[in-house]
Amino acid sequence: MGRVNDASSPRPPLDNPVAAALRALLGLLAEGAPAERFAAAAGEVRSGGGDPAELAFVEDATRVALDVRRTLGQHRRREAELTALFDTAGDLAALRDLDAVLRAIVRRARTLLGTDVAYLTLNDPVAGDTFMRVTDGSVSAAFQQLRLGMGEGLGGLVAQTARPYASSDYGADGRFKHTAAIDRGVGEEGLRGILGVPLRVGTRVIGVLYAADRAVRAFAPDAVALLSSLADHAAVAIDGARLLEETRAALVELGGANETIRAHSEAMRLATETHDRLTDLVLRGGDVGDLARDVAGLLGGGIVVHDADGTELARVRADPLAAPVRGVADSRTGGRAVSVDGVWVWAVMAGPELLGSVALTGRPGLTDSERRLFERAGLVTALLLLLRRSIAEAEDRVRGELLNDLLTPEGAGRVHDGASRRIRARRLGLDLSRPQAVLVLQCDPAARGRVASEAARRARAARGLSGVHEGLVVMVVPAERRGAVPAQRPGAAPAERPAATPAERPGDLARSLAAELGLALGTPVTVGAAGPADRPGALPAVYAEALRCVEALHTLGRPGQGAALAELGFLGVLLGDRADVSGYVERVLGPVIAYDAQRGTELVRTLDAYFAHGASLSKAKDALHVHVNTVVQRLDRIRRLLGDDWNAPAAALELQLALRLYRLTS
Repeated sequence: MGRVNDASSPRPPLDNPVAAALRALLGLLAEGAPAERFAAAAGEVRSGGGDPAELAFVEDATRVALDVRRTLGQHRRREAELTALFDTAGDLAALRDLDAVLRAIVRRARTLLGTDVAYLTLNDPVAGDTFMRVTDGSVSAAFQQLRLGMGEGLGGLVAQTARPYASSDYGADGRFKHTAAIDRGVGEEGLRGILGVPLRVGTRVIGVLYAADRAVRAFAPDAVALLSSLADHAAVAIDGARLLEETRAALVELGGANETIRAHSEAMRLATETHDRLTDLVLRGGDVGDLARDVAGLLGGGIVVHDADGTELARVRADPLAAPVRGVADSRTGGRAVSVDGVWVWAVMAGPELLGSVALTGRPGLTDSERRLFERAGLVTALLLLLRRSIAEAEDRVRGELLNDLLTPEGAGRVHDGASRRIRARRLGLDLSRPQAVLVLQCDPAARGRVASEAARRARAARGLSGVHEGLVVMVVPAERRGAVPAQRPGAAPAERPAATPAERPGDLARSLAAELGLALGTPVTVGAAGPADRPGALPAVYAEALRCVEALHTLGRPGQGAALAELGFLGVLLGDRADVSGYVERVLGPVIAYDAQRGTELVRTLDAYFAHGASLSKAKDALHVHVNTVVQRLDRIRRLLGDDWNAPAAALELQLALRLYRLTS
């Protein structure tokens, strides 16, 4: 029987054993049967008694079928590998996170080559080596932390030469430069067969991709080609992910730069706005209170301004706050605003001189631009305080000159120009057409400056004058003259004893001023008051009376108190050189005199008889020739006019003196 591939040979019949064997081989190829089943065709011919030529033909056909099967398997495997590579390329292209890209590369390499372990190292251009970045299937911590110098081990050689290298048994392979660290890590992991291919971007090697087995394995060229193809895709994906990360970092940095620029721009805008507002505030004559309101609004906190003595000058959106002594000292030393217990403090300076301080509450955390804004506000505060002091000093000089002019009597060639004086007074806010009270303030000489400063502040608030005259602090302030009805005694009937308001009474002004200044300054301040004077020409005499009142208060042992000379009773008459006898009578006895004049009664005569007969009702009724009940009724009327204490010893003494002066002057 001839060979089947001989074209001249007749076609074997279908029941020929050789034909049956060939058909069986084709069926096995079609179903992709295992290689061991292909030997069965030759066995069938041999057992069927085929001749040697037929058996040789079938065995040759079996070898050809196995070659076809192997070729088909290689094509299928290559197709699967290519499909896997395309899938890998797609997967890598979809990844954006570098760590995710590296993990996907190593996992896919292990899967495609069917190895126990896959891992990847990246080159470190700074250190000049390549380090373990990602592993898959590794169990050794030492292996996972390996660093390979260029040219060391299999991986170092791949990284250095940019060529793939494979070893079927690395530990016994003398082609590579073994180091103790690499051999220890590889040995601990148990690796033997290792394949490494370079990760290249253009001509630049960025790392090495490995596939390794824990058994001896010779990697075929197609495995090297497969891993190299995967490495090429991986290198592009790694470089893309790295560029993306760098782009993201650049965008973040750019965003930070934009935010910095925006913050700087906002700070510049705020600084410009602040500069314009503060400049406008100074130009329009704003004061420290206006500045505090503006700064509190700009910084969103509370502002408290103190002068050098710790006196509060302004407070906006803040609770009362003592002058921050420690903060002022620290700010003065460092020349910057400082934070003390959550309160920012700036020492307001004019050269080496401390003018005061500015405190910011409610904003413990200030940005640099806000702190600079706060410090700029402190500089404007210094300017305003200097302007205020200069203006006050100039005004005080002018006020002092006018005050001396008003309190000095004419004479010795001195003639007052009334029109000029009124114009000067009007410029200072003083209306000389109104009645004016004069107050003389006496204190310890060491405290005179503080008393003068406080008196000037209060005088300006009252639209009056203040200054030092003849070594004493003197105030001239408006005070309305009371009517004919004297001041109210305690217990007097309101309907019959209308009284002036406290602001109209110089004595009340003196008492309140002495009490307030003594408390505020911590030193006794004695205040004598007189007036009011109806015209400027009467002010020297009123001043002299106020001065005598101060002397009288010291004579009576009442330093640190305030009073008007008229309120000292008969002592005031005596010390006043009898200058106001009728006024004294009017103040003490006026309601009774007015009642008799209006109703034709005899209350004054009854009161005189009552005291003349030792306060005896029976003797008084005999002297008056009336019934005792009439005397009682008249005295009750007097009580309602003068008050319940009219018959007290001190009041009775005043009444008896007033009755005698009334008889002498009537």
